Amino acid sequence: MSAVAWTATGSLAAWLWLLLGQGFFWRTDVRLPPREEPDVWPSVGVVVPARDEAAVLAESLPSLLAQDYPGRADVFLVDDGSSDGTGELARTLAERHGGLPLTVGSPGEPPAGWTGKLWAVRHGIGLARARDPEYLLLTDADIAHEPDSLRRLVAAARGGGGKGYDLVSQMARLRVESPWERLVVPAFVYFFAQLYPFRWIARKGARTAAAAGGCVLLRTDAAERARIPDTIRQAVIDDVALARAVKGSGGHIWLGLADGVDSVRPYPRLADLWRMVSRSAYAQLRHNVPLLVGTVAGLAVVYLVPPVALIAGLATGSRAAAVAGGLAWLVMTATYLPMLRYYRQPLTLAPLLPGTAFLYLLMTVDSAVQHYRGRGAAWKGRTYTRPDPTAPEPSPEQP
Repeated sequence: MSAVAWTATGSLAAWLWLLLGQGFFWRTDVRLPPREEPDVWPSVGVVVPARDEAAVLAESLPSLLAQDYPGRADVFLVDDGSSDGTGELARTLAERHGGLPLTVGSPGEPPAGWTGKLWAVRHGIGLARARDPEYLLLTDADIAHEPDSLRRLVAAARGGGGKGYDLVSQMARLRVESPWERLVVPAFVYFFAQLYPFRWIARKGARTAAAAGGCVLLRTDAAERARIPDTIRQAVIDDVALARAVKGSGGHIWLGLADGVDSVRPYPRLADLWRMVSRSAYAQLRHNVPLLVGTVAGLAVVYLVPPVALIAGLATGSRAAAVAGGLAWLVMTATYLPMLRYYRQPLTLAPLLPGTAFLYLLMTVDSAVQHYRGRGAAWKGRTYTRPDPTAPEPSPEQP
């Protein structure tokens, strides 16, 4: 057999493994666990870090304030140095819509060794703890919640198969309206699930740990045990780092796809989506060049080789290359269909997954290039480079 045929056969073998041996990552039926509403509802502190979010806050914050929750719940929006009037708008929305009580705070600029978001989260948790909540809901400023969202999250956390969960996270349904969003966004969630199979995350003995930062319900004592957010203060991919810290300290965690939790942030252009992915892709690879090379090679073999082998095989008369490439592409396409259904997108997009994977490959390489140019993970006027292991521990008296 030719080199192309052998490579295509390797790709087919990889896809058969992914189909059956990677936690059935491609299925979209991992939703909130079975739950039974408690007799007494625990108190919850809702922490919302926000930096220059005036454009989306009018769609998201009222949904939090309108939560139909039987217990006590307080919302703490932390204005992280916004220049667009985010804090003032939050107060106006609370006065206009009513609902859950809202506190708006501001921690000032983050000290060295902290990302802005986690510094804001720390301040918000400090405000919430003054009310002694049993749970903390960490949610982003662009996330809209259905009225029963908090109620369902708490009930699921209290149930947890009879044992309860220390962390329950839902991956918010991202916006898919523009052509680029339809092409890139479902694939983003598909790739994430491939890296962190949801079924493995809930296993206590498994090493796999991840969360989705837009919606994380966290038991307060579990946060204290894992020293959240202090232990992850430099993390750019803070949701995965948070889940690892909680699970590493003995916590039981769960992550699944959301119903009734939606991102309202638009990414209408390819450039917007490119920045979203590239700002953290190289951090995901721990700023490691060999890992970057291996990832690029893996993406090429798994996603790009199948269509190339099929076309090359048909063009050269290599039946082995065409058959192996075609079967690998078919398995790839089949595993992507459930995610497209979840996002209510045309199934005809499924065969285009190799092209989307190529875009992600380029975004990953660009992320590394930006890092070595000194731009790191840039977000809303701040740039984060490789975490500094010598950064000082935060003092206990800080809020």
